[in-house]
Amino acid sequence: MTSQLDERLRRPSGIRSLTLGDTKLSYVPDGVGTLKARLWLPEPTDEFWAAHAEYLDEGGHLVTGNGGLLVERDGRALLIDAGVGPLTVGPPENPFGTLSGGKLLDSLAALGHSPADIEAVAITHLHHDHVGWAWHPAPGSDRPAFTAADYLIAEPEWTQRHFAEAQGLGDMLEAMRPRVRTVVEGEEVFPGVHVMFAPGHSVGHAAFVISAGGQRVIAFGDAFHSPVQISHPLWEVPADHDREQAASLRHSLVLELAEPDTIGFGIHFADVPFGRVRIEDGRPAWHPIDA
Repeated sequence: MTSQLDERLRRPSGIRSLTLGDTKLSYVPDGVGTLKARLWLPEPTDEFWAAHAEYLDEGGHLVTGNGGLLVERDGRALLIDAGVGPLTVGPPENPFGTLSGGKLLDSLAALGHSPADIEAVAITHLHHDHVGWAWHPAPGSDRPAFTAADYLIAEPEWTQRHFAEAQGLGDMLEAMRPRVRTVVEGEEVFPGVHVMFAPGHSVGHAAFVISAGGQRVIAFGDAFHSPVQISHPLWEVPADHDREQAASLRHSLVLELAEPDTIGFGIHFADVPFGRVRIEDGRPAWHPIDA
């Protein structure tokens, strides 16, 4: 890897946009996260991390971005995931590291949108760093920012939300509840955007598949948190709801991402959120697209 790419793997992304035909996709930054690599991925050895130090910051953390994916088409706008909100979440609530946010509305403004422009917020799963601005009051208001939006959540994720409530999200989910509309496998939720059930990290985790310009983009949510997992999809992650199911899903997703005309979007993938998967010497690898 080049030193420039090494630097990108250790910093969060700013706004990055990709235009495919009549559809524009933009990463909308909200904040940054740091995951303790040896807790998040306990299988790699110290020797592995020494040989792949480009993935770690000076404290031995995987650096992640937090935010959303803006999908624009025909004057309409969909947001996939809603960041952390203006909060910092760390130990003990999150023993694996620290998540912080607060910039998502400013990032939307830089992309020429107000929250009122967003017709729906599609949420991959019910974790703190994906629902933040869907429940947190907007600045100067007692209501969440997305006043015109439905919240689209996979049916099995919402009906089994007691798992999220057990993680301390009860009040947040209650604030979201009036806006929630559940969606099913394969449903088109926006022109060219379909639901793909992808459980494992959470009980009803979903990905979203965007078809545009002869390409398909798989926004895979928290199926992966770091590009290093693309090359090692069967590594278990202790934070996954069902570790075996999540590892199996990652394996199948890698094969999907390696198909022709397929682009991946990793919401937590540091400064390389858009990329393609290529098989090299029998092992898959993430190749960033400079959006």
